[in-house]
Amino acid sequence: MPHYRRFSDASVSEKMLDSMFLITIGLGYLFALTHVFYSHAGRDGEAGLSVKDVEIAYFGESHQTRLGAALNGPMSGNLEKPEQKDVILEWIDAGTDEAAFNERIAPILNNNCIMCHSVEAEMGLPPLTSYPDVMKLTHTDTGASVQSLVRVSHIHLFGIAFILFFVGRIFILCEMNPMLKRVTVVIPFIAILIDITSWYITKIIPGFSYVVVLAGGLMGISLAMQILVSMYQMWIYKPKTDAHTLSEDKMHQ
Repeated sequence: MPHYRRFSDASVSEKMLDSMFLITIGLGYLFALTHVFYSHAGRDGEAGLSVKDVEIAYFGESHQTRLGAALNGPMSGNLEKPEQKDVILEWIDAGTDEAAFNERIAPILNNNCIMCHSVEAEMGLPPLTSYPDVMKLTHTDTGASVQSLVRVSHIHLFGIAFILFFVGRIFILCEMNPMLKRVTVVIPFIAILIDITSWYITKIIPGFSYVVVLAGGLMGISLAMQILVSMYQMWIYKPKTDAHTLSEDKMHQ
């Protein structure tokens, strides 16, 4: 009868390696959530992150420009003074006069934005170095472009797939109901696929932003469960009897 490895079979060195990996991934995911918050929060003009913010990020907002949406959302924290945002928004509402741009808007952008928003920065962000460049962003906000979604999608799919695979490989060493274990390792993969697919659907159907939020939350919960349960079973959990282990092995996980 084959014996399938569990944490009780792992050496202390292996457990330490697995633990440091899981802790690092956990912290990385928390920083990723923080990035999502700062990237989308406030797009609807209200403090905090809401489903409406997610909808605007992907579908757009007919009542504001792309530059205005960015200033209300991710770019607001990059300005030295809150009143600078109001100056730019008032300039947009007033008709985007070029003379006013050179006098009042360009200095703000040059001091706060062009470090990232320039061709030289090579960050893939819209340039804000000239009046024609900025004018391209003063039209109605149409949300994320398909090109940007494709770029972010392939990065997410490659990167997160590796993370989920290695976390899952550690998690399957846990002792628990086999069916529960199988479902738990599969859920985050399904969730990330639904999440990314929902980005494109939300660009067409704004109400689908709820699916983006739910799928992202499901992936986060399942990933957190795998990390916490793995850490618990590595260092605190006492292995069950050999009889139980043999019974579980029969199920050929």
